[in-house]
Amino acid sequence: MSSVSSVTTERPARYGKQLVGHLGRRAGGEWSAETESGWVQLGDMGRAELTAETDTLVLQVFGPDAETIERLEQVVGRHLVRFGAKDELAVAWVRDDGTPGTEQRFSDPEPVQAG
Repeated sequence: MSSVSSVTTERPARYGKQLVGHLGRRAGGEWSAETESGWVQLGDMGRAELTAETDTLVLQVFGPDAETIERLEQVVGRHLVRFGAKDELAVAWVRDDGTPGTEQRFSDPEPVQAG
């Protein structure tokens, strides 16, 4: 199974490289500056592929079942949104069967009131 998201950003290659560098530390990954694309092995769960296009970072995750795909969407999406907090990135996934997947977006934390 797979799921894909096209994330609008003025810096797709920067975020792609950053995601690969961070997520690839455990199980491996590689970013090619020449092709502006890369991959990350996400443990035994699955794999992510990333491609920088004009003003868009395309993310695709691959896993054995719907439950794993949802976990992969969350892991990759949350990291990207956190890295791109300044740009308020939003990630919306679509599964290979056309159904909507999960969504991750920037949100300011609730202000803490002094007691």
